[in-house]
Amino acid sequence: MTYSRQTGGRPPHQPDEELRMVVELLAGAAVPQAEICGVLEIDPKTLRRHYRRELDRGAAKVEAALVMHLHRIASGSDGTALRAIQFALRARFGWSEFTSLTICR
Repeated sequence: MTYSRQTGGRPPHQPDEELRMVVELLAGAAVPQAEICGVLEIDPKTLRRHYRRELDRGAAKVEAALVMHLHRIASGSDGTALRAIQFALRARFGWSEFTSLTICR
């Protein structure tokens, strides 16, 4: 008895340079992965499998832009600047105003 092998479902996703550029631009604009999947009409697992580098590069661009904006705000001299500096210290360096300094004598 012979069985015919039928393939069902969608054909395999084939990324091209245009789609890679779209994913990187959307990720760089802080668009959530679920929304990117909706635009490309693919599953989140497929997005991460085929576009990991583009997602990482887009995320790095967003992070760099936010750090530059935070740095600009923190360079001011008002209360907002103080809160921005405190946030940056907590987020990037694990700083807390509740930790005590021990001075060795």
